[in-house]
Amino acid sequence: MNALIDQVRTYLLQLQADITQAVADIDGGTFVVDPWAKGPTEKLQGNGITQILEGGTVFERAGCGFSHVRGAQLPPSATQHRPELAGAPFEALGVSLVFHPRNPYVPTVHMNVRMIAASPPNGSAPVAWFGGGLDLTPYYGFKEDAVHFHRTCHDALAPFGPTLYPRFKTWCDDYFCLKHRGEQRGVGGIFFDDFSELGLAQSLAMLQSVGHCFLPAYLPIVNRRAQTPYGEREREHQLYRRGRYVEFNLVWDRGTHFGLQSGGRTESILLSMPPLVSWSYQKQHAPDSAEQQQLDYFLQPRDWLAAGV
Repeated sequence: MNALIDQVRTYLLQLQADITQAVADIDGGTFVVDPWAKGPTEKLQGNGITQILEGGTVFERAGCGFSHVRGAQLPPSATQHRPELAGAPFEALGVSLVFHPRNPYVPTVHMNVRMIAASPPNGSAPVAWFGGGLDLTPYYGFKEDAVHFHRTCHDALAPFGPTLYPRFKTWCDDYFCLKHRGEQRGVGGIFFDDFSELGLAQSLAMLQSVGHCFLPAYLPIVNRRAQTPYGEREREHQLYRRGRYVEFNLVWDRGTHFGLQSGGRTESILLSMPPLVSWSYQKQHAPDSAEQQQLDYFLQPRDWLAAGV
């Protein structure tokens, strides 16, 4: 298991470096690099690197964090589907990112890839599983962007079997839903958790393919939309919809809950939060407006591969 953990750590650190460099090249800004460590007296031990770009020309806030932590007991958010591991010591590694663009026509994006290894309390052999995915949250939707994003996700999973994309796509739609509002967070993508059914080697290869597809899935959309003119109306709508993002991350997101419940580094866990956000009481859009079309068409679960452009 130690050799696998070392392999995953090396991959994740390189993935973080590749993504942040590509984003810095587009934005022209610089990521602040913040290494951190958890000491032996804390609930978790381990280390990580938080990289964040704020106030850029393209990205208002772009955070990408790597973490590798160990704990004496898996938190409830990690054992709700694995009750036999309740109380088990664990090791968790992952890269998580959320990029909040400045232009309302450029969508927010999220990606997470992670591995968790645990030693069952009954003394049996250690087990490991993988999780993660990527999803797109536009403020003003474009069909060609949604189709491109989903096509890239599909192609990343295709070598590992034809059933994975439709399964992970549905899982993403179900997961990234604000259940208290009956509303999707965005146009989805792929999501998976507690995954090891291909065996550890192939499951890791699938995780790596998902991580590698992030830049080709997202950067063409950024390049297509970043210079689109916008005004106060679009900016207000962007800030209003960012409120939904905050609601999901604090109320429903298992990754946020895992980090906070396990004693993780709060500042790094909450790097997903947008720099500015607003809420409005019972906001209504004009029936024929682009904002209402976003709700009626783009924030509905949809087969984007069949949508055409």
